[in-house]
Amino acid sequence: MAFAKRIFLFLAVNLLILLTISVTMKVLGIGYYLTARGIDYGALMAFCLLWGMGGAFISLGLSRVMAKWMMGVQVIDPATTDPVLSGLVNTVHTLARAAGLPKMPEVGYYPSPEINAFATGPTRSRALVAVSAGLLETMNREQLEGVLGHEISHVANGDMVTMTLVQGVINAFVMFLARVIAFFIANRGRDENSSAAPNYLIVFLLEIVLSVLGMIAVAAFSRWREFRADAGSAALAGREKMISALEALRRHAEEADLTRNEALATMKISGRPRFALFATHPPLEERIERLKAGA
Repeated sequence: MAFAKRIFLFLAVNLLILLTISVTMKVLGIGYYLTARGIDYGALMAFCLLWGMGGAFISLGLSRVMAKWMMGVQVIDPATTDPVLSGLVNTVHTLARAAGLPKMPEVGYYPSPEINAFATGPTRSRALVAVSAGLLETMNREQLEGVLGHEISHVANGDMVTMTLVQGVINAFVMFLARVIAFFIANRGRDENSSAAPNYLIVFLLEIVLSVLGMIAVAAFSRWREFRADAGSAALAGREKMISALEALRRHAEEADLTRNEALATMKISGRPRFALFATHPPLEERIERLKAGA
């Protein structure tokens, strides 16, 4: 049932993106970028920016809904009488006020043995901070506060919007370069007064190759923001609490990412990817050393 729900959400989001951007292109009058003289670079860039940035921002706008569906997050009522959940909400709100957030984030819980927490949402005023059952059962109060300080720092730093901008720009350049390269491949050796449309199989293959390179750049930026969120937690919750939380994660590394789904890497507090260049999180050892050094 959960798998079917995720497939439905994936298809619905992509259909919404397709319809929204198609209608926007019609309204703005952005048409074909190929002309009798070759490529209209202005039209092509507008086309790529609209698709690249548009898709990224629609996904950002739906991020809280998607997180709740994909991870099975249950939003906690701030008036709950459950002492554990009430303490979780109070800790998040205390840290949010210390970070100067304009509005308290939603606080969620999801029943998973994973030791995990994440923050998402389109703005600092519409954020969600969620933790897993595994994290609540494994970490003590000080370690939990360190983790929550890390997630609140992501919200306070505007990391969700910044990552969306970075991903959108990468998407746009991938689309732009793939089409320009494919056009010149298609017209290699042709008369200067004639031009042929690029083969879309070549465009597709180029987009795959360029997307892989783009993923390396996005992952590098993501690792930098994780270091910054660690430092933010050290300021909000205390350096020793964040170090203790990371050491607990290191001791329980096997339970920190049970899904092994790299598509959900942004919804993890740590990760162990197959290739370091594609890691969205730095190694826990390096994060701990930086905090101990006061970086």
